[in-house]
Amino acid sequence: MKAAVLQMTSGIDPAANVRTLTDAIVEAAGHGAAMLFTPEMSGLLDRDRARGGSKIVAEAADMVLAAVQTAAAEHKLWVHLGSLAVLRQDGKFANRAFVIDDRGAIRARYDKIHLFDVDLPTGESWRESAAYVGGNSAIVVGTPVGLVGLSICYDLRFADLYRALTNAGATVLVVPAAFTRPTGVAHWHVLLRARAIEAGAWVIAAAQTGMHEDGRATYGHTLVVDPWGEVVLDMAEAPGLGFAEIDPARVADVRARIPVIAHRRAIPEVTALGETAA
Repeated sequence: MKAAVLQMTSGIDPAANVRTLTDAIVEAAGHGAAMLFTPEMSGLLDRDRARGGSKIVAEAADMVLAAVQTAAAEHKLWVHLGSLAVLRQDGKFANRAFVIDDRGAIRARYDKIHLFDVDLPTGESWRESAAYVGGNSAIVVGTPVGLVGLSICYDLRFADLYRALTNAGATVLVVPAAFTRPTGVAHWHVLLRARAIEAGAWVIAAAQTGMHEDGRATYGHTLVVDPWGEVVLDMAEAPGLGFAEIDPARVADVRARIPVIAHRRAIPEVTALGETAA
């Protein structure tokens, strides 16, 4: 099954980002892809909270979501919209992913659980929780490429989420992201390969890349990793569309060789025996 992955440099104008997304849908469908995967914050990437916040609207009023639904239906293509910033009913923001089928219907929603609140050695400081509320549900959804377990960016660092997703049947794990360059260089490849290996699952990670209008820089390197941990696609730093064949039989083959899912056990309570010796 052919998957298309979009690496993009989202900006502060949702209308411009819509054009990138809909053009990618047309191109992906033209190349025979069954499903397109896009990065985190595909519709708007703006760290100026006042300027960006003025463009964040309720899901029903979101022009990016509506345009992607329309294009997906027109071109008969499933789309994993990596995430959009949406206004919740309580007036707070969510970082929300959508799975849209080839009729334009929303099959699944997922709100990012783990929020990125860090101070980096480079001096960069990020406080996602200052504007967003984390989700509280893990989601697995059926798609043409298999049972997909949803996650977003910083979730990648929390292996227990992926354990839960694969325990629920996921054979494909998606990690749309806007990784910073310092963390990307250090951890992006190794974490994505680890998630694939420990689960015996495909990992599809569509990423933001390059210098953005709001002044941030993202790492790029959209990856597709097979269940053995082999990188079958690395898009480096250029924006654009890439393709990979997702073979469901590869999951069964790897899990038969190393049956980590079958061997999982509930972790007993930890017994701590004193402090570190001097």
